Amino acid sequence: MSFVYIFGAFAIAAFIFQTILGYFQIKHFNTIYQELRNKGKVAIGRRSGKIRAGTIIFFAVDNNAKILDVRLMQGVTIWSKFKMKEQYIGQDIHFIDHCHPLVQKENKLTQLAMENAREIYLRVEIGNYTEEKPNSLLQNVSTSLNIMKHKVSTKIKGSV
Repeated sequence: MSFVYIFGAFAIAAFIFQTILGYFQIKHFNTIYQELRNKGKVAIGRRSGKIRAGTIIFFAVDNNAKILDVRLMQGVTIWSKFKMKEQYIGQDIHFIDHCHPLVQKENKLTQLAMENAREIYLRVEIGNYTEEKPNSLLQNVSTSLNIMKHKVSTKIKGSV
């Protein structure tokens, strides 16, 4: 057998393995979300890491903005699981920001995810939240091509 066939089979097997493990991670995500949703409102904060670990945090909050439960998932692989952060239970979500002494002890990505959850919670609370749809890959490529086309045309006009 040639190297191409072996490499192709390995790539397909890795893709299938990643898909299966990704399914279990999403199932774990949904289980934790539903568990927290049964306790009260859930504020979700996220911070993606390009090369570093991505972070997702769930705050289960009661009607008085008191935190009932906190779960944090941080990592770069599909092996990442949610872990409890008990030190935040009983705190007011309105004060979870970079000035809070407990938040200052966390790493930078966790701090940013916590502030994201707080910001979204506040925006929903005052009725000023709309979901922002990210651009698709095709839209990003189209925008980049238009920018490049504009730069080239301005350089040509400037040199004439």
